[in-house]
Amino acid sequence: MAVSKFQPAAKIEEAMNSGLRLFGENRVQEAAEKFPALTARSAAAGFPLREVHMIGSLQRNKAKAASRIFDCVQSLDREEIITELALHAKERERPLAVLLELHTGEISKSGFPDEEALLRAAEQVLSSPGLTAGGLMTMAPFNAAESSIRASFRALVHAQRTLASHFPQADWSCLSMGMSGDFEIAVEEGSTLLRIGTAIFGERHQ
Repeated sequence: MAVSKFQPAAKIEEAMNSGLRLFGENRVQEAAEKFPALTARSAAAGFPLREVHMIGSLQRNKAKAASRIFDCVQSLDREEIITELALHAKERERPLAVLLELHTGEISKSGFPDEEALLRAAEQVLSSPGLTAGGLMTMAPFNAAESSIRASFRALVHAQRTLASHFPQADWSCLSMGMSGDFEIAVEEGSTLLRIGTAIFGERHQ
């Protein structure tokens, strides 16, 4: 995934023309301003966009807009957000994919705190017709020792196995973990989706 938050539309279009098809955004309004026109131009040029995912913390009052803009919300971290997304996702042609975020790094304050909370959230997602489970997401601690980063990613792999054993009917295959600074470790630990921003676009523009 190319993390395109804070990047201008011209750079995203260049990435599309280079073959990138999956993008991640942190803010609902920013994605709404950039991607409709980019998607249309990409399709007209014969390079259809694959998907745009929400990877930042989602506020409850932005859930309705997010359910319309994004193909997947990776940063699902609270039961109240599940309720709100499920309400609005009913209006979609197909269910909204979601990843449950597990809090594994001491710096990041987002995410469900433990596997017990994940199990409750998973049950809620699976009972919501407008939503479909896709897997799990986490952020390793920044500037930490390699052992701490590996521990973070291994916790997510363990959580995936726990959810798969409790809810085998659902798809928990996506492990969204690893960014520009730790993606090699993430791959070694089993990541199936890397969120790469700086290594693709360079430094962000705010």
